[in-house]
Amino acid sequence: MTDVSGNEKVLVGVIGGSGLYHLDNLTFIKHVNPKTPWGYPSSPMSICALPTGTRIAFLARHGKGHNISPSSVPARANIAALKSLGVRAIIAFSAVGSLCEEIAPRSFVLPTQIIDRTKGVRPASFFEGTSVVAHAAFGDPFSLKLVRWLEGRVEKALEGRNVRLFRDKCIVCMEGPQFSTRAESMMYRQWGADLINMSVLPEAKLAREAEISYALIATATDYDSWRPHSGAVTTAEVFKTLQANADTSRQVAATVLDELHTLIDGEGSGDGKDAVLLEEVGSMRLSIMPRTEERKKEDEEKLAYILPQYFAE
Repeated sequence: MTDVSGNEKVLVGVIGGSGLYHLDNLTFIKHVNPKTPWGYPSSPMSICALPTGTRIAFLARHGKGHNISPSSVPARANIAALKSLGVRAIIAFSAVGSLCEEIAPRSFVLPTQIIDRTKGVRPASFFEGTSVVAHAAFGDPFSLKLVRWLEGRVEKALEGRNVRLFRDKCIVCMEGPQFSTRAESMMYRQWGADLINMSVLPEAKLAREAEISYALIATATDYDSWRPHSGAVTTAEVFKTLQANADTSRQVAATVLDELHTLIDGEGSGDGKDAVLLEEVGSMRLSIMPRTEERKKEDEEKLAYILPQYFAE
């Protein structure tokens, strides 16, 4: 299978968060750095091959040298660049704070819900600033078929590492770059949140608009600031567990990605294997408001970069 340039399509993308700037056990092929209508991605993407030959795209969310603040991550360019390669499913990693006693630092979590506490400074839609209006469904912000597929694979990868996996948790995405106040941290717990980070939005929203399956593998580094007899979270505390979490994340990624070829090999076979990769395909069809004469051609051409089936002539 090839993309419009004649290159072999890359169906799976991995986005690395704090501390995770490369993957192990993959054969590097090349770097690509496509210019999208929303600019360049955070860093050139690494195209790598699994032992099976299946190709994977890896993108460092904060740049190779972690030089991009969460509020400044070019999320639209990141998602658009991955889509331009043919990516249909994204596995994203992110360091998070824990809002629950049971989710201790070094724990892994597969959340299924999000509370948005960003402040509107991050462009959250590909349709923003265009003459086209769309309202993507976001009741289930993560792609549940992909999340359920990951559960058993991540648990298997964690065996023997004394690391627990938690499922079906809720994550708060705050603006940053400062950490929470104690009052905010306690408020999030009262809201029913289990985790907090600064990166999952607008990434998950943009993946939905681009019809890409998206799941987050969260790695706890600290207890945020809610514990009354503990110090507030600091960067120094985060770094204590960040490296260990990154090493475990690379092992998890290697295990998970190694099994993905079975999905890709089964694509379109009718046996259900392709459901994880195709889960969001077609989801925007009824989200885009009907065509009007006020819709600008240049906006349609821009949106065709991520949704050619709706906007390409």
